[in-house]
Amino acid sequence: MQIKQVSDPAFCQYGKILGQDFSALLKTLNEHTPRPDDSVIYVPSDPVLEGLPAFQILRGCVYGGMPIQIGYCNGSNRKLNCLEYHRGSEVNIAADNVVLLLASLQKMRGNCLDTREIEAFFVPKGTAVLLYETALHYAPCSEPGGDGFRVAIVLPRGTNEEIPATAGDSEEDRLLWARNKWLIAHPDSGEAKQGAFVGLSGENIEIQ
Repeated sequence: MQIKQVSDPAFCQYGKILGQDFSALLKTLNEHTPRPDDSVIYVPSDPVLEGLPAFQILRGCVYGGMPIQIGYCNGSNRKLNCLEYHRGSEVNIAADNVVLLLASLQKMRGNCLDTREIEAFFVPKGTAVLLYETALHYAPCSEPGGDGFRVAIVLPRGTNEEIPATAGDSEEDRLLWARNKWLIAHPDSGEAKQGAFVGLSGENIEIQ
């Protein structure tokens, strides 16, 4: 699959690059958080990261004063496996080179998506990107030949916490996998085996 630069105009439908300096946040991310060699860990909210000046910048300048959380997604990953979306934008701040696999929410049909709709974007180390609410995404992938990554993840506060009790019976409710997290899984993924809605058809994309 072709991997485009995050600076490519094709990325504009999914998000934008942020211009703020998050070097102090990334230094703490590297020093404070673990990075598994053969798996991915995700922590929605980390008090140490949220105690940094970057928290005020993100809350005030990026989210317009809304309550936010800063966590991290670290490890090593090669496969798509799933796609998710939230009510609200997500910021990824990369401490290492990563590849994001993205698709447009508008491409979904009946809670399903063909993986041929997905595009890959290379995000260089030190880059912060804001992903729009309509950008389907999931865990970053290691760059080709890379050995892992650390990425700070910023979201509206409460996102990805325990799934709430819902009274609704809409088709979309079948996708709710955690708080403010709607997810569609590839049949080959571990999430599908755990009961996630299987909504991805086609190749389970792998970044070699």
